Amino acid sequence: MSSLEFETEPVAVEVEVTEDELIVRLVDGRRIIVPLVWYPRLFYARPEERQRWRLLGGGYVIEWPDLDEHIGVEGLLAGRKSGESEESLRRWLVSRRTTVAV
Repeated sequence: MSSLEFETEPVAVEVEVTEDELIVRLVDGRRIIVPLVWYPRLFYARPEERQRWRLLGGGYVIEWPDLDEHIGVEGLLAGRKSGESEESLRRWLVSRRTTVAV
């Protein structure tokens, strides 16, 4: 497996989530845009949940606490999609329906 080498550290400073895309602006001015379907928890989240994010580790990780979703900026640059299993996603979706219905 190869590793990535960076001239500047991949640090996020801003995040935008649309209906179709995750857009991350880096401290060096680059923008990373990936399809939202790469991250099913974001894809299935309500719009207001998608907007409740925070940066961890000085901008190396983006967290959506309401969704229990964490995405590393380095992984975005490497083109890594969510590694969540279908079974885990199914259980998460079921738990959301139960929580919402209450």
